Amino acid sequence: MAIAGAAFGALPEICATTGGDLPNTTGEPGNVVLPSILDPHSPPARLIRELSWLVLGICAGLFVLVEGMIFYGVVKYRRRRDDKTKDEPRQVYGSNPVEIAWTIIPLLIVFVLTLTTVRTIRSIELTQPPADALHVVAIGHQWWWEYRYPDPDGTGGEVIVANEMHVPVNRPVWVRLESADVIHSWWVPALTGKTDLLPNHTNHTWFNAENEGIYLGQCAEYCGNQHAGMLLRVVATQPEEFDAWLRAQAAPTVHDTTVAEGREIFQEFACSNCHTVKGVSDGQFAPDLTHLMSRQTIASGVAPLDAATLKAWIADPQILKPGCNMPSLQLDPQELDAVTSYLLTLR
Repeated sequence: MAIAGAAFGALPEICATTGGDLPNTTGEPGNVVLPSILDPHSPPARLIRELSWLVLGICAGLFVLVEGMIFYGVVKYRRRRDDKTKDEPRQVYGSNPVEIAWTIIPLLIVFVLTLTTVRTIRSIELTQPPADALHVVAIGHQWWWEYRYPDPDGTGGEVIVANEMHVPVNRPVWVRLESADVIHSWWVPALTGKTDLLPNHTNHTWFNAENEGIYLGQCAEYCGNQHAGMLLRVVATQPEEFDAWLRAQAAPTVHDTTVAEGREIFQEFACSNCHTVKGVSDGQFAPDLTHLMSRQTIASGVAPLDAATLKAWIADPQILKPGCNMPSLQLDPQELDAVTSYLLTLR
């Protein structure tokens, strides 16, 4: 427990990091694109912003018009000091121009908003993948994300990663959305709108990242405990860099003989029942760890991935992410060090 306590000493700093400069590819905070619909970097996100500005502009215009007329009426027809009559002002009914105006104008506004909204939805919710699109399967688990890249090298294989989606810039990405357990909603505001992930049902979304960077998002459907920790990260890089990343993810696991003890402990304890490490274990209930250290974060993006965080996470996951399904295995200090050292070699 002493080792675990020392490892947890880093957690306040780790947690503070999640609210400040987030880790990225180059270490430059400016490379991180915060989740905002006002800063689009993809055609669907841009269409959503344009529609939002249109609706906001019309609503603001109506607000100013109505409030202005009320203010004018209150001031012009207020009771004055020299007004001795107690009767109501003369009432006017049945003004045809007014009746026609407040019937036609709302109809025109609804008509314009309906047409614009339908056009936007049809542009965003495509029924077929765009030409030359990269296909990615996103599977929502409670409480982590799984991404699958079918047939990365043309041999029918599959690359499986967790929590961080990598894509090339300036190429459409067609995302097939599935859920393994509860309802989630995949939402990266700078790239595209919200789309639900439903058990036993498949949805799709698409985007085209126009700039390099790390695009942040959040599950937008309450999915239970740790919903707030169900974070999203999309890493957009140049095509050649993305291809290199994909080849590295498809490569076999490198077995480091200096961490054999840690690998044996990983296989002996329940780790191997849930986690996949190619050639070592084939668990299907938790993130694939084959190339764990190629990622920047842990626990679905809630903290940067480094030795201290990893050690604290293994010692007791409930401290960093209370309520998650991963238990504390009550490893002694030597076992904890050995397993951590082993996982640090999975690049």
